[in-house]
Order: sequence, then C-alpha cells, then structure tokens
Amino acid sequence: MKIDSVELKQIAVRQSQYPEPTFPEFLLVGRSNVGKSSFINTLIARKNFAHTSSKPGKTQTLNFYLVNQRFYLVDVPGYGYANMAKDQTRKMGLMIEEYLKSRGNLSQVFLLIDYRHKPTEDDVLMYDFLKYYGIKTTIVATKCDKVSQNARVKQDRLIRETFKLHDEDMVILFSSLTKKGREEIYRIIESGLHS
Repeated sequence: MKIDSVELKQIAVRQSQYPEPTFPEFLLVGRSNVGKSSFINTLIARKNFAHTSSKPGKTQTLNFYLVNQRFYLVDVPGYGYANMAKDQTRKMGLMIEEYLKSRGNLSQVFLLIDYRHKPTEDDVLMYDFLKYYGIKTTIVATKCDKVSQNARVKQDRLIRETFKLHDEDMVILFSSLTKKGREEIYRIIESGLHS
C-alpha cells in the first residue's frame, strides 16, 4: 500500500461531530502508553504526524485521519492511565462505546498491546467487549523489537492464554522501529476496503 495523502479530518467527542460515514474506518484502541501514535506514523509513513507524547493519556478526543481519500484511521483515548480522574475515565469509556455502537462503517479494530508485558485486565476487558459486539478485532503486539527471539515463544503463549484466543485469532507482532508487521496491517486494511 502506498500512502499518498493523510489529513487529520475531524476531532470529535460525540457522534454529531463524526465525519460523514463515507469511507471504511479502522479503529485503534489500547493502553495510554502502548504506542498508538508511533503505530499511526509508521502506517502512514510520516515522522510526527500523530503526536507522540511523553505524557500518557494525552489523547482525549476521537481523531479521524483520512488516508488516501479511501479510509479513516480512528484514534481514541488510551485506557488504563492511572493518573486520570475516575470521572474522566468514565467519560472516555462512554465516548468509545458510543462510537463502537453507532458506526456502521467500522471495518476493523486494531487492539494494541505492549508485547513486553502480560496483557492487562483492561486489555482483556476491551477485547471481550469487542468480541461481544461481534466487531472484527486484530491484536497488535507493539514494541516487539524489544523482546529477544528466545523470549517470544513464552510471550506468544502468554498473550494467547490471557485473551483465551482460538487458533484462527491473529496476533501481529509490530515494531515502529523495524516496520515489522506493517505489511500485514496493510493487507488487513486492503481486505477491509474490498469487503
């Protein structure tokens, strides 16, 4: 996939602010410091288009990135950030839920987890929530370049057991440093555009 154009088309906090549902949308969810901005920048082949922050929990809106005038990457607030007030966490949860329940053009969700650690309770809750609503979800394990080849078998098993995955459930190892996994993500997006 060649990325010709990207624009941050819309920033929203509620349904009335979403762009027209003209194109398929691919939603990115994950913990606050899992590397969603780096993931977006790697996919769209731009250095700092989506701003990476040293302060987790910075994204507090739904950001709609229009790519190649063909599809949206939708970035939502990260979850599981300890320093966030309860009320704020609840608001963000409702914001994500409203999006998930109302968006007929949602093609796929990429659930980003940190490959170096065991998936958190929040990760599992999010995965189960998506599965409950029958939303197509692919788990993307970021920062895989930081895990040695020897440790990967153990890590892979841990992820599959924690999420109770079936054989057909895919986990993509991803690195914004080496670009590992990018082509696989592109293939999933392409098939979402043609389904």
